[in-house]
Amino acid sequence: MSGVLYLVATPIGNLGDFSPRAVDTLKNADFIAAEDTRVSAKLLNYFGVQKPLVSYHEHNHKSAGDAIVKRVLSGETCALITDAGTPAISDPGEDLVRLCAENEIQVIAIPGCCAAIDALAVSGMPTGRFTFEGFLSVNQKNRRERLNSLRGETRTMIFHEAPHKLRATLADLLEYFGENRKIALCRELTKIHEEVTRTTLGQALEYYQENAPRGEYVLIIHGAEIQSTPEISMEEAVKEIISIYQSGARLKDAVRQVAERTGWPKNPLYQSALRFLPRDDKI
Repeated sequence: MSGVLYLVATPIGNLGDFSPRAVDTLKNADFIAAEDTRVSAKLLNYFGVQKPLVSYHEHNHKSAGDAIVKRVLSGETCALITDAGTPAISDPGEDLVRLCAENEIQVIAIPGCCAAIDALAVSGMPTGRFTFEGFLSVNQKNRRERLNSLRGETRTMIFHEAPHKLRATLADLLEYFGENRKIALCRELTKIHEEVTRTTLGQALEYYQENAPRGEYVLIIHGAEIQSTPEISMEEAVKEIISIYQSGARLKDAVRQVAERTGWPKNPLYQSALRFLPRDDKI
């Protein structure tokens, strides 16, 4: 009979958030799979947990995952933990859960901290519908494709970001969502210097251009306003823009006029209209 994989959520800052059930689960497991055994050793020592540790992280999850599954299939019980937060959420633990599912191994979640949900709860943003986007890609092409796909997203969006990348990320978010889009920057949640700043993308970028970001951030961004269905097609709207532009108006002004009248978003109209103009046209 196979064992069980437990997904044990760990504190994201305050050790007081670790539940008695989580501690008992670790103490009763045959072994513990940890993202960074050095970080996890501090947590385990604090709660008096003495169990064999194996390493399971982004760079070894394929080989380590196979080894863990083999041990669980033989009857051992494994507790998976991360450095902070819930395993398998924006984390290679999702691959281990998939392997267990493929091998009909029982997976049990021991709930606890999740920075994304904690930040959403205190953000002041709509919480009924949301999308978790995690960390944006460092690859510029992939990053821009992702943000472009989210331009019209009406659900609240959740992003993670490291302090040294925050300024660049805020600049990119502003480019795609506009300077007036609401954002809550949740910093160092559950820790001594916990802070939640509710502002706009424009104000946030201005602030952090003058002040150094500190600590890990969860960014909660208000979704786009729900647009009514335009009464005319995109093609018809673009034709109208070109007509206004050719009569002497600036392209941006023509786009604004048509967007206000039809309900089509300005950016898609602008990009579509550009394809019909000579490259050397002054816009």
